[in-house]
Amino acid sequence: MKSLFEELGFPFGTVPISGDNMGSIFIGSNPIQEWQTKHIDIQYHYICECIEDKAVSVSFIPGTENPADMFTKNLPVPAFMKFRDHLGIKFLEQTKSCA
Repeated sequence: MKSLFEELGFPFGTVPISGDNMGSIFIGSNPIQEWQTKHIDIQYHYICECIEDKAVSVSFIPGTENPADMFTKNLPVPAFMKFRDHLGIKFLEQTKSCA
């Protein structure tokens, strides 16, 4: 997506990525290979390179504040409404037809 936007004339800097899993943030930001992480495939190394090259920045966000949960989980109505408003998604009022 970054390449597409740059081709359309919308320059991007570092792409922010927020997550609620401290373990994944730590592993991605600290590319030290330990015996527990040897099973991780090549995609892991690509992510580490992107972080190292400052193409993306990874930060922690608590699960209760993560608007991406709206797209991945069934949420209670108050949490759904909060994330919906946070993302700027609005319901269009249905107009009554005069037929």
